[in-house]
Amino acid sequence: MADLYLARARTDLGAARLVAIKEVVPRLARDPRFVAMLASEAKLAAGLRHASIVQVEDLGREDGALFIAMEYVEGLDLRELLRRCARQRVKLPVAFSLLIVVEALQALAYAHRKGVVHRDVSPSNVLLSFEGEIKLCDFGIARAHEGSEAPLSDVLQGKAGYMSPEQARGEPPDVRSDVFATGILLWELLAGRRMYSVSGGASLSKEDARDELLELARRAVIPPLPERGLPDEVFLHGIVSRALAASPDDRYPSAAAMLRDLAAYAAAADLTASPLRFGAWLRDNFGAEMVSARRARERAVRALELGPPAVLEPVARPAAPLVPLAPLVPLAPLVPLAPRVRSAPLTPSEPAHPSPWPKAPRSLTRPRRRALPPRLARCAQLLAFFALCAIVCFLATR
Repeated sequence: MADLYLARARTDLGAARLVAIKEVVPRLARDPRFVAMLASEAKLAAGLRHASIVQVEDLGREDGALFIAMEYVEGLDLRELLRRCARQRVKLPVAFSLLIVVEALQALAYAHRKGVVHRDVSPSNVLLSFEGEIKLCDFGIARAHEGSEAPLSDVLQGKAGYMSPEQARGEPPDVRSDVFATGILLWELLAGRRMYSVSGGASLSKEDARDELLELARRAVIPPLPERGLPDEVFLHGIVSRALAASPDDRYPSAAAMLRDLAAYAAAADLTASPLRFGAWLRDNFGAEMVSARRARERAVRALELGPPAVLEPVARPAAPLVPLAPLVPLAPLVPLAPRVRSAPLTPSEPAHPSPWPKAPRSLTRPRRRALPPRLARCAQLLAFFALCAIVCFLATR
């Protein structure tokens, strides 16, 4: 749908901050219906001000390109986190899994109160900062579920593996569709794998895999969760089952209702966690990736500040006319210096109360100073005279 860039926004007073730029691909940017949908999204998302929602900064065109500017979150998304956990064989603690879903439900509950349905709740739209922040992003296909135009029934919006049955059938989604998608997130975090998996694997084309996922979403056959030995696990599985009910009427009526049950379970089972602990866990396990990404970003920002290297042209300066030097006047004969009288060795004075700490030894006599021989002294005077003449001539030509 779009290409992502990291940019820096400046104010009139010189303050700067990093923003994420989503540039829409030209094919969609030329589609008036899509542009209208994106403009509607920006207006809706700009009105959502919540700690767990990525803020939309601007929407506009630049040199014919359609873009949307959003808050930059330094970290990774949930999909990438799950991939790295699987690759590095790192287990995501259950307390952090519940924290992620609770934060997503808080964002959805706020958006639902504002009349906004996300329609695309999926791991790639859950951003996790290295400070422990959890933010829901990309209301790119969101619509106000009251007073809006009819949805585009011929276009299936959202990711097929996270659609509710009614959305996969092309029916208009509502807040309960967001509840279903959040239930899939919770199921996958607890199970440690995808809930829907295609039979053909990597050999299938994208279109065939999407069609198979859509069929699985329409049937909504939910695999059983594996037992993990958690406290009151039956109650937790009941929360997941109600969120993933095939009929919208059998699900939680809102994200707020699911949030109440899940938060109550986490507190009763002593599986609560703070964003600070979650951020520390991310840095401990994926700190190398964080440092690498931060250095790449800093290099890009420095390159942006410096700009392209300037080409310096040599500057021609007119040569000043040479002024002949005045004839040298012979110096008077030098008088040899009188020999220095060597001083007597100094006798150190004894303190009234000797210090208990030993002192570093030091020289008790002054260093000798040898006088220059007469011939070297005369040469030094001549060199000083010539240097003075050269300085005077240089100043005269300025």
